[in-house]
Amino acid sequence: MDDRRPARRTVLAGAAGAAAAAAVAGCSVPTPPGRTAAADPAPGRPVSTGRRALLLQVAAHPDDDLYFMNPDTQRLLDAGVPVVSVYVTAGEHIGVNRVEGMPEAPPDKAAYSSARHQGLRQAYADALGADRFTPWRKRVAPLAGGRRAEVNTLEHEGRRVELVFLDLPMHTPRRYMALPALWHDRALELRTRLSAGSPVDRTDGYDHAGLIDVLAGLLAEYRPTVVHTLDPDPDIQHSSEATRKRDSEQRGYADHGDHTAVASFTWAALLRRVADATAAGEPVPAFTTTAFRGYYNRHWPKNLPPRVLAEKAAHLVLYGGDPSWECGNPSGCGDYAVGGERPLTNRKGWVRATHHRWPAAGPAVTEEAGGRLVAYGVLGLRAVRWREREERTGVFGEPEDLGGGPLAPVLAPAALADGRVLLFGVRFAALSGRGGADRREVVLLEQRSPGGPFLAWRGLGNPERGDDRGRRIGAPVAVAAPDGRVHLFVRNADKDVSTRVRAADGSWGRWRALPVQEEVQDGLTALVDGRGRVHLLAAGRTAVRHWVDGVPAAPLPLSGDPVAAVPDGGHGASDGVRVFYRAPADARLRAASGTAPVFPGYGPLAAAPAPRGPVLLGRDERHRVQLHAGGRLFTRTEGVTAVGDPVLHGGTTVVGLGADARPWVWRPAR
Repeated sequence: MDDRRPARRTVLAGAAGAAAAAAVAGCSVPTPPGRTAAADPAPGRPVSTGRRALLLQVAAHPDDDLYFMNPDTQRLLDAGVPVVSVYVTAGEHIGVNRVEGMPEAPPDKAAYSSARHQGLRQAYADALGADRFTPWRKRVAPLAGGRRAEVNTLEHEGRRVELVFLDLPMHTPRRYMALPALWHDRALELRTRLSAGSPVDRTDGYDHAGLIDVLAGLLAEYRPTVVHTLDPDPDIQHSSEATRKRDSEQRGYADHGDHTAVASFTWAALLRRVADATAAGEPVPAFTTTAFRGYYNRHWPKNLPPRVLAEKAAHLVLYGGDPSWECGNPSGCGDYAVGGERPLTNRKGWVRATHHRWPAAGPAVTEEAGGRLVAYGVLGLRAVRWREREERTGVFGEPEDLGGGPLAPVLAPAALADGRVLLFGVRFAALSGRGGADRREVVLLEQRSPGGPFLAWRGLGNPERGDDRGRRIGAPVAVAAPDGRVHLFVRNADKDVSTRVRAADGSWGRWRALPVQEEVQDGLTALVDGRGRVHLLAAGRTAVRHWVDGVPAAPLPLSGDPVAAVPDGGHGASDGVRVFYRAPADARLRAASGTAPVFPGYGPLAAAPAPRGPVLLGRDERHRVQLHAGGRLFTRTEGVTAVGDPVLHGGTTVVGLGADARPWVWRPAR
């Protein structure tokens, strides 16, 4: 997490071919310049199956994963999922490893990079349950284009972590930030900056295409089922120049420029990976993707309760290390400015929250005639459908490719009165860099008949004008009203809410903004009450904002995460709904009116009405899926670990996506 313009371009051989893109039913298709590949949006391709779960995460700097991707990373590691963590920059900054209270040492970029790498080894050794100073195996790994990387590996009690250091520079001689320049500049090459003690003995050159080649090659080699990235489209953030520099943010946006550039390179590599596989006649790679907010965490209510926060901060303490430690690395035992109490006392508060760029990226679930469940999700940046093999077995068949890619990892369902399903997503309509287009659009997949095939994908545009503002839209949420209309909502670039309504005859109105209350976070909740009114709830900066049929209602108490709500049902709720939430940094469940059951945890909530009171779904403080139904608390302790947010169906049936990229079903209350 850190700030300068390189030499000329070197032509380097890439590892991948490009797939042809075709136009589909009103959706724009990515046509980026140069060699950037695009996924094919047409449906019907085979999808890879049977992969062992593996997490691959791509960070800009050593520590981005610890600050922004934890505790999600730790929970997958706890469940035995192997972790591969790729660090794009060397993290060398200005080469000074600052020690509080001590005179500043002369700059040594190679040594500072090495110390940060050692801090990562300490943090991940502890995460595996090993001694923090356990030796790691170091090797040199070949990469696309003849490049090489240092790879550190540690296995402990059957679990495994690999750290891959690409070691691109953070800065360049002309004081330009290197990675943002590489994303935008066609005529640029960066030379790697090796850390002290690295087994790699020569530097390599990277241009724009070369970095995409390398990241796509790593995806092809490791074949992950879960991919963690940073945020490619951070919020607009207007700050004074002094405030921006103090907060280490790029001009105009709520994140570090390296985070945005590396996230963009990673998503371009994901597109390339899918395009290369399908062009070679291989199945669509079965991976699910989660992007994490970065410096966004500073600007919004903190959502991690004390127990979860303490565990997350402890990893950063080990990463920060201490100059008195005898870690065996002559260049240093961590990033000393981060250790001790500093993760918790840092005024920026990055460690105190973990936010997903596209919240609620769990499966969309419906039920066919006969009772078989159908789940929809995004694998390999494409929409897929799984059908339950037999009613109530919880065993799904192989994924059926519905195309539509490249999609963000969330599909929002709406069920029409005749049983047909509408699926809404956000599509990377262009992702090119080098001065090319970078565009997002909302897309729709509409079922032709109940339980049957779908029509072609349709583009619904974007509530924003201009590509840059259009990149800031959030995850769509939709709800079908009793009058036959479908209400679609998305968070917009102003951090307000935009809506578009489909009439009962299937025609769509224009995008319009709801009346402004205050800026809100992503993760919207929409539902219909017993009187047929459409409610929308969104966690804001000072309160939960509430609209009823598009009209602002009274605000509700502040929440750190998206809230859950159910129709009133005669329980004395105000405005026709009962709302459940958790206050910032508090594990306790609260109700906006009345009492809430004991249901400690963190993260987004889901709820469904039931005769004996609402059924509640969420995560406990150990990140396990838990359900409260009929006055009882159930915790899911078996089966493959969940990624994303599971959903409720039919009251007490829980459906989620596993780290093995397959859906699972849990019916504890039965």
